[in-house]
Amino acid sequence: MATRLLLVEDDARLSSLVAEYLAAYEFEVEVVARGDQALPRFHAFAPDIVVLDLMLPGMDGADVCRQLRALGATPILVLTAREDDYDQVALLEHGADDFINKPVQPRVLLARLRALLRRAGSAANGVGAALPAAAPGTLQFGALCIATSDREVRWRGTPVLLSGSEYKLLLVLAEAAGTVLSRDALLKKLRGLEFDGMDRSIDNSISKLRRRFDDHDAERIKTVRGEGYLFSPSAWI
Repeated sequence: MATRLLLVEDDARLSSLVAEYLAAYEFEVEVVARGDQALPRFHAFAPDIVVLDLMLPGMDGADVCRQLRALGATPILVLTAREDDYDQVALLEHGADDFINKPVQPRVLLARLRALLRRAGSAANGVGAALPAAAPGTLQFGALCIATSDREVRWRGTPVLLSGSEYKLLLVLAEAAGTVLSRDALLKKLRGLEFDGMDRSIDNSISKLRRRFDDHDAERIKTVRGEGYLFSPSAWI
């Protein structure tokens, strides 16, 4: 059985390319070109996942996102050409599960979709095979597993050796997944200190964590300019 995907995108060329590419991976793609037509089609098509453009005629993508989220927990991946970090964080707060910047790279899009489907517990011909439920005392994000009981971290099945401070930082970020944490908040949680505007220890620790998990493009631990850092729950694939 194919995975049903609702693509809300007014760029006909992009829609055609995405639909053609995903069809090779057992996706059934339904395209809607206007924001104000998204909800009726959502009800009729009952998709397993939604890919939503931000700039749409009829209704803004952010408004569509809020309305779709109010209907349930269907995963929503937003396509955006905006570079503003505030807008991207706002999308997550409006109910998006993840976002990807345009121009879209098909392989990256497919990987993000698979990660979101795994999180949702969907299984469609192996495309979104469900992950086993996390054991008590563990945090599971895709291929990342944090065992809080014995402080063990596994990434893609391989143990990751972290220092005590690196583990604490990762745990604080993971426990607040999808939420921006300021440097001040991180320093208070980790060391009980307030950020004085000069302390770069958090930035340095974030850089070390990214290297541990091959996060060279800062997709897993995102930098939100002027605000802090955000642990992306769907990027750990």
